[in-house]
Amino acid sequence: MKSAFDKIAAGLNDAIAYAEGDDSRGRKATVDVKAVRAATNKTQSDFAKAYRFPIGTVRDWEQGRRQPDAGSAVLLKMIQVEPETVERIIARTS
Repeated sequence: MKSAFDKIAAGLNDAIAYAEGDDSRGRKATVDVKAVRAATNKTQSDFAKAYRFPIGTVRDWEQGRRQPDAGSAVLLKMIQVEPETVERIIARTS
């Protein structure tokens, strides 16, 4: 069994390798946020309001400065498949 230190060191080594260009040791975006938004025919501002994302977060995702976390990625994939349904569900929970 690996110690906590060994796990942290392995993660750090993966991060360093990724930063140096080894794409095999990092995660890639699983959702093309700009394409999802474009398919909804919404501006960044309207998309953010409709799906309760901070506008800065949408901008960062689209410009590659940040990647959606796991929960946001799932919501984005749901929006990609059924945008109107997701909007109706969000409206009912607000």
